[in-house]
Amino acid sequence: MIHATSFAAVSANASKKICHPERCAKRESKDLQLPLFLQSFFPNQIQKHGWDCISLPSQLLPLLPGTPRLQPWVSTRRNEKGALAPGVCSPIPCRKSSRPKQGLVQASSLLFLIILLAPSLQAQLPAGTTDTTQPTQTQQDPLRTQANEALDKHDYATALKLLTTLTEKNPTDAHLQYDLASTQDALDQTSTAEQTYRRAIATDATYFDPHLALGLLLARAGKLPEAHTELTTATTLSGSPALKARAYRGLARIDQTTRPADASADLLAALKLSPETPDDILLTGELAESSGDPTAAETAYRRLLAANPQNLDATAALTHLLLHQQKPEEAEAALTAALAKNPDDPTLNAQLASLYDTQNQPEKALPIIEKLHTTHPTDPNLTRLLARLYTRNKQYDKAAPLYTTLLAATPQDPTLLDDTADTQIHLRNFAEAEALLKRALAQPSAFPTKDDLGLAASHLAFAASQNNHPATTLQALAIRDKVLPQSPSSLFLAATAHDKLHQVKLASDLYKQFLSVAGGKFPDEEWEARHRLVTLDHMK
Repeated sequence: MIHATSFAAVSANASKKICHPERCAKRESKDLQLPLFLQSFFPNQIQKHGWDCISLPSQLLPLLPGTPRLQPWVSTRRNEKGALAPGVCSPIPCRKSSRPKQGLVQASSLLFLIILLAPSLQAQLPAGTTDTTQPTQTQQDPLRTQANEALDKHDYATALKLLTTLTEKNPTDAHLQYDLASTQDALDQTSTAEQTYRRAIATDATYFDPHLALGLLLARAGKLPEAHTELTTATTLSGSPALKARAYRGLARIDQTTRPADASADLLAALKLSPETPDDILLTGELAESSGDPTAAETAYRRLLAANPQNLDATAALTHLLLHQQKPEEAEAALTAALAKNPDDPTLNAQLASLYDTQNQPEKALPIIEKLHTTHPTDPNLTRLLARLYTRNKQYDKAAPLYTTLLAATPQDPTLLDDTADTQIHLRNFAEAEALLKRALAQPSAFPTKDDLGLAASHLAFAASQNNHPATTLQALAIRDKVLPQSPSSLFLAATAHDKLHQVKLASDLYKQFLSVAGGKFPDEEWEARHRLVTLDHMK
């Protein structure tokens, strides 16, 4: 009979060992060569004093699913006395084997088959299951490590190359797509970054980060409705409180102009998720100002300045508010104090120049803006302010090229078209002025205010009159009269237009209306009106 002891290496006296009822064929330590090997197959059989033989067939067979009940490597020879089953120890001592060579061969065969069957023991697990006792190790793609290192170093050029390769290898990995988009964003590849953010969202619509990043990018690009949609979606997804607060703050900035009540709610939601920031206080004041509450706005600006007197944004906001409230002295004091510590700040200098402009002191404003424009020649706001100051100071020849430069960048800006045309009118370039004003008035709804629209229409009426285009003059006056009350100038232009069209009665009536309101302020036009009335009376 073969005992479990046959698994061990057989020594010279192995055939002389016999089973014991309590420790079946326990070997001395010098004979035990495979206890750890066997423990991996028969862990329940290892005792603290050594290892025992298997006492029942049922303890062995379940380890080998799908095999015959009697394995080919188990002896079928029964004990002469008291054997329980082929190859199983008896509770009484086994007889000394009379065939040691056969036992040696059987033991060696058993050991060999155990080694062969070791892989099959794991391979025969039920379908669809895995061996959870074996640790699984996933090899990290080295490109990911390199990309992360590049991002940590802000080496976006290197990160871009690595992440491009990684996303091509892993086209359904939304996190890689987001990393690539944020890298493109950092490199100012705005349109490409936008598309990559959208791919990340298409891959995983519940991924918070690309919604937030795309919303902020779209807001910077001026695509406010789309930005609002993305940021709103971000607030509904799982994300860190700080980043969710950023989404709400972005919404507040978008809603600030058109929906101040919604903007206030957005800001409140942000403050529930993160502490108040100086920008929050500034936005609170701006929202109060937009809502028609200048007192609350001023309180907010002054609270921010009390905490940080060097906050230039708060100074600029307070100055803007004071100017709007017709408090130029207070505004000038605030600007002067701030400029004493920040003499080169472009925003504060521009505000001081604008203050002088509103006080009809272009001679004070011009040196400030000329210096700023020399330092920042590509700043469109400074360029436009300088051009307007030149116009107010009657330096039209200096204003004209500045307006030409501005129009090249924003050719459809209606107020810029009007300002440029006004300069050309003063330079007596009436044909060019008329063409510019027709472009401006092609979309009346694009003007920011009705007054701006009415002013542009007045300019077109005058330019068309100088170009002897009475029909265009009357069309322009019709637009103007819808938004502005009649003036002596508009009445005179209408009278001359009807006069040129030989509409005698209408011309006469309008000349008379003009004379009734002119009051001697327009001597040349008044003389012409009286002269034309005499002529028209002879034509009736």
